[in-house]
Amino acid sequence: MGRTDYALAVGEIRLGPAGLPDTPSFEESAALLAARGYRACEIGFGGGFWLDYDSAPALGAALRAEDIVLSVHAPLAAFMGHVEREKKFKMALGMLDHTAGLAKAAGADVIVFHPGFLLGRERERAIADVVDQLGDLRARLDAKDRLVPFGIEVMGRVRDLGTIDDVLAIASQVDFVRPVLDFAHMHATSDGAYTDVDAFASALEATDAVIEPGVPFHIHFSDIAYANRNETKHLPYGEGTLRVEPLRDALTRFERPATVISESPDDASTQTIGTVLLGESADRRAS
Repeated sequence: MGRTDYALAVGEIRLGPAGLPDTPSFEESAALLAARGYRACEIGFGGGFWLDYDSAPALGAALRAEDIVLSVHAPLAAFMGHVEREKKFKMALGMLDHTAGLAKAAGADVIVFHPGFLLGRERERAIADVVDQLGDLRARLDAKDRLVPFGIEVMGRVRDLGTIDDVLAIASQVDFVRPVLDFAHMHATSDGAYTDVDAFASALEATDAVIEPGVPFHIHFSDIAYANRNETKHLPYGEGTLRVEPLRDALTRFERPATVISESPDDASTQTIGTVLLGESADRRAS
């Protein structure tokens, strides 16, 4: 399940930022992304739905014209796994439905969403509730012909729902959901353990086992500050201890393509990540 007009090559890596450049038009934003060497972009609705059904196709067309893959991050409150199917669940269901409609209209590859919270439950019960409520989401999206791929993100707080094991367990049970590896979050919750190739490769291998052939890894990456195994903020690259070289080397062990979204707070960091990850400067990639 997913888009077919981006046929990524074996092992191909696309890099891009979280967010569009601030320009007067989608065409100018897409051109600026391409000029910076980016071939992916993730937009988000954390601050509200700024995109509508009339403008979404134009955004998608502008990005496709520059060979840029689009992903969409759902609102933070749009998670499944509520204790009761009451007001907050219904609101989350509606937000995911609306996000799916916009994502389909724009031709996005995947919708990234969060797994929610334990909310006083045992982990197994919380995971079962997420899976069950994703069934409600499937039925609603199927009825509107907007069932698109969703990616469930590994979270950055050690005691919350959303470890890599939680995400893999959910994705392995829901056919339209795949894992999204956020290595900044994973570095934080492991107390800085993501320092060598094997650590990255282990997470990629587990993810590779639960997603269908040909579908790209979807990865979030940035340097990160953390305390007590909980993320605190994304950092400019080089200010923390997470480095991209081991991710680059781990990805070479897999034939699966990858989309890497930089959540760095500045473009210079994303450029540096691209230089290391792709083996040459982003400016040269764009030329």
